[in-house]
Amino acid sequence: MQEEINHLIKWLQRQVEDAKVNGLLVGISGGLDSAVVAHLIERACPGKAIGVVMPIQTHEDDLFDAKQVVETSGIKGMTVDLTHTHKTMLEEIKQPIVKRDEWQAKNNRLADANLRARLRMSTLYTIGTNYHYLVVGTDNLAEWYTGYFTKYGDGGVDILPLVQFTKGEVRKMAESLGVPQSVIDKNPSADLWEGQSDEQEIGTTYDKIDAYLTGEKIPSKDQDIIERLHQKTAHKRHIATHYIRNITQ
Repeated sequence: MQEEINHLIKWLQRQVEDAKVNGLLVGISGGLDSAVVAHLIERACPGKAIGVVMPIQTHEDDLFDAKQVVETSGIKGMTVDLTHTHKTMLEEIKQPIVKRDEWQAKNNRLADANLRARLRMSTLYTIGTNYHYLVVGTDNLAEWYTGYFTKYGDGGVDILPLVQFTKGEVRKMAESLGVPQSVIDKNPSADLWEGQSDEQEIGTTYDKIDAYLTGEKIPSKDQDIIERLHQKTAHKRHIATHYIRNITQ
């Protein structure tokens, strides 16, 4: 795993050189994947990496874990509280739809959650523009394959260093990098709403997704969930569909 880490650090350094930027930044949630990325980018660009904590009614435990990640990685930390911005923006968007009596209450939680992810993306790019840094994503192979990310939210990034690694491999990487054990062991959550759990929302576990992706046999019900998610979210892994004119002479 240390060899993989060394390769990733060199790869990150090449991305900085090729893009002719000054450094790298990542959003730190207090979870495993962002913790690993924070450690990696600080090692790749010492003193020229930023970890941005972006709470939106975030639980104190997650904020504590995010702070630990900043401290253990040595990355420059920055906090932008988006709680008020998110609330105001969601209400402003809802208002004209409610007036038309067309607001779909059943979709409220998903709309709320996706807005959180997209606000965080916009925040990272605004900071990235200021410092002339690349925005680094945190999606791992399990999340990428199942489409467990918000389009133009946490999926809206410049580079994805972990996208070829299973969740289990990312966990081993975290141990080698010195990520706090409390972060390594915590229940995965994208902090999209109170009590939200990745595995509960996906409908299967990361262990089973990892097993499927590495060719191991898993229960048919879990395989069906994974394959259905992969097909349903294909659009997230491609750029927007565009029309091509058929020009004839």
